[in-house]
Amino acid sequence: MEKQKSCEFGVKSGNSRGTAARSKISTQDMVLCGVFTTLIAVGAFIKVPIPVVPFTLQFLFTMLAGLLLGGRKGALSVGVYILLGLVGLPVFAEGGGFWYILKPSFGYLLGFMLAAYVTGRMVERKGRLTTGWVMAVNFLGLFIVYAAGMIYYYVICNYVIDTPIAIGPLFLYCFVLAVPGDICLCILAAILTVRVRPVFQRMAGIAGN
Repeated sequence: MEKQKSCEFGVKSGNSRGTAARSKISTQDMVLCGVFTTLIAVGAFIKVPIPVVPFTLQFLFTMLAGLLLGGRKGALSVGVYILLGLVGLPVFAEGGGFWYILKPSFGYLLGFMLAAYVTGRMVERKGRLTTGWVMAVNFLGLFIVYAAGMIYYYVICNYVIDTPIAIGPLFLYCFVLAVPGDICLCILAAILTVRVRPVFQRMAGIAGN
């Protein structure tokens, strides 16, 4: 309804500059979403070699998508990445294709999209951002990612592909060993967001004038 009113106002006022601005914002949004989709794809192949369980930078870029672009556009960036992988482009860590939904780890990708939306919406509604507050939001996003990923992993292994896994090993290998690196990324994302988000807001303001 709100979008419809905005369109009607543009027609009634006959303001060509307003129409051009809306078009420019839309184009800018698509470009930024495309940039983050690309970063998420590249992040899947950038591995940080630490002992026991190396981790990639993919989680960092999915968090930044929501924190910097907002909930809807951040989730859209992750969603487009997932769609590209499912149609066959080799953007996932182990290739691509619709079969990927049967991989137990696919749930983490769904968690990325949900976390980007939730954390992005929280940041949108907050006025002045502090590193501590954004870090707390990121930890909520981390919980969403691991909850979605572990539940999906358990269901696929035990009820779909018949490779049963108990709760104990699931918690050990899919959380305890994997989460330390992502905690570091939560901290890094908070620091980057507080410094970089004002730039994104100024860009949006310039595009809207």
